Amino acid sequence: MAQQARAIKTRQAILQSAAAVFAERGYERTTIGEILVRAGVTKGALYFHFASKEDLALGVLDAQMLDVPLAPQEIRLQELADQAFLLAHRLQRDPLVQASVALALDSGATSIDRVAPFQAWIDQLSEILMVSKARGELLPHVDVTDTASLFSGAYSGVQAMSQILCDRTDLLHRVSVLLQHFMPSICTPALLTGLRLTEEYARVLGAEYEANRRRRDELSAVETQG
Repeated sequence: MAQQARAIKTRQAILQSAAAVFAERGYERTTIGEILVRAGVTKGALYFHFASKEDLALGVLDAQMLDVPLAPQEIRLQELADQAFLLAHRLQRDPLVQASVALALDSGATSIDRVAPFQAWIDQLSEILMVSKARGELLPHVDVTDTASLFSGAYSGVQAMSQILCDRTDLLHRVSVLLQHFMPSICTPALLTGLRLTEEYARVLGAEYEANRRRRDELSAVETQG
């Protein structure tokens, strides 16, 4: 069990180091040697976990996916807002998630599949919207696929602008504004007032997410030691 814990720790250290180097130098200019130096591991340890630089990049890209399940909401459309707020929370705090988004937007990274993280989030949003439509939460004209793609694109632009202007310090505010303008165009009026789209709610959601992550990590540590 201790060996398994060390392996998990080593894999995470390699991912964090790769993410940092990708963010600094871009994917194409990064070498495996630079990642090895940053991570402080042997080449054998790196290749035990990742078969190539491309495999490492895909591991970094996967960091965008939410690592703790969302709590189910009475209004399913709230879960779209929760997804958006939690990604903003993680983008403000987690270097691995920051590097993952930077890598997805790196136009020079032509040798890796940068479509996957965008498509994965569009698929998640589409699933939420499909259930919302079945429950009568959406206006009749709303096309699920187009709406998911539109929101994903708008979010990408908002977070990129926030990063450039102020290193994402105002990202929760910008996402709240995006949602407050976006939701009235798709949500039935009767349910619109029940949605929580404020920065204050986003901060509470972020604190709950961090608490759930700590509980998960503590439980994992106990299971590993056992």
